Amino acid sequence: MRVAVVGSGPSGCYTAQSLVQLNPEVLVDVLDRLPCPYGLVRYGVAPDHEKIKSLQNNLRTVLEHDRVRFLGGVGIGPGGVLAARLRELYDAVVYCVGAATDRHLGIPGEDLPGSWSATEFVSWYSAHPDATADGFTTGVRSAVVIGVGNVAVDVTRILARGVTELSPTDMPQTALTALAASRVTDIHMVGRRGPSQARFTTKELRELGGLPDTEVDVQAEELALDPAYLDPSALPAPQRRNVEVLRGWADAVRQDAPRRIALRFFLRPVELLTDGGRVGAVRFERTTPDGRGGVIGTGQFEEIQAQLVLRSVGYLGVPLEGLPFDPATGTVPHLAGRVLREGTVSPGEYVAGWIKRGPTGVIGTNRPCAKETATSLLEDALTLVAEDRHEDPLTVLRAWGVDPVEWTGWQAIEQAEARLGASLGRRVVKLPDWQSLMNAAHGSTD
Repeated sequence: MRVAVVGSGPSGCYTAQSLVQLNPEVLVDVLDRLPCPYGLVRYGVAPDHEKIKSLQNNLRTVLEHDRVRFLGGVGIGPGGVLAARLRELYDAVVYCVGAATDRHLGIPGEDLPGSWSATEFVSWYSAHPDATADGFTTGVRSAVVIGVGNVAVDVTRILARGVTELSPTDMPQTALTALAASRVTDIHMVGRRGPSQARFTTKELRELGGLPDTEVDVQAEELALDPAYLDPSALPAPQRRNVEVLRGWADAVRQDAPRRIALRFFLRPVELLTDGGRVGAVRFERTTPDGRGGVIGTGQFEEIQAQLVLRSVGYLGVPLEGLPFDPATGTVPHLAGRVLREGTVSPGEYVAGWIKRGPTGVIGTNRPCAKETATSLLEDALTLVAEDRHEDPLTVLRAWGVDPVEWTGWQAIEQAEARLGASLGRRVVKLPDWQSLMNAAHGSTD
């Protein structure tokens, strides 16, 4: 049985792992649009989180399994291999394509120069080959990060980090140089709800308090607007620990540090204000709990000066041509991972990861999600295997003009990034663009 897994991030790798563990005769091709594997572990985890990035070693073990094959640089959809044609090559296809875009605020001024999605900023400092923007911190003294999840904490921390802490990472040289020259002194991370409802983990939150030359500023009177903050005993342990950390910062004596991170709550962005044709401030409305887990506006407003705004309000799945899609949830309709077309199971088509369940959970959440899908697929195996399908899909792909980057090509990219790091007096440094990645994969030095 031949199975294609589309996407080589955690959900794709865990799906491949479950398939080969559960059935000794399955052959899995893991396809990715990029020439590099690992998805958001490579291009979403912050470069200074080396322990989390080391998860690549676990995913590598999956992709080096003798019944798993990595095929990078294979786009699915218009301009690549259409979903229907992919289904011709394999007995089953599992789509693990994640949530590829970001949610919008839907407020005036959101598209002003200097206003970016956090995804764009992360792609830039992670050397994603599709990243085209730069100059994020040029002329910036004050930044506003809208959102209080782990990605918001990541971008806040990267803005506050110095070159000494970032130089040992695999951050691309252009981003490192730009951040080294940054003059950002004030970073405001703002949430529309209270501290007990923030989405960041306590570990990520505490890291902000350990940054050199940086003070964390929390307003006790703002935290007190949250009833659960005043009596956190009924909160689940993770939220209770968050509240305890915030309480400690609120009670601390102010320091005169060169940089300041201000954590703000119960403020809802209503407009980005212009200054000389670019963003100059964010106008917020004070909110208050509505008693049902949400918030309502109070009619009181506040402006925070900012020459950089990073919007971190969540990822969003996008349609993949040839597959059904629910725009309300940003997911593909499914039954235990089996794709549903108008309520009916579509034979041989499956989903796992964020495109299946939405952008929720941590990396490890993908493991049981992938196993459920793999189990469904293998339960259907007898109805899927085509007796007349003998040709290697790789041979057919090449006949169609597709030239996948195989595992040896990825290893060549790794070697090129190690050489680049050595030449810059650093460790591994990521290649930042398509051309350099493809040249490395195919052994070119141009």
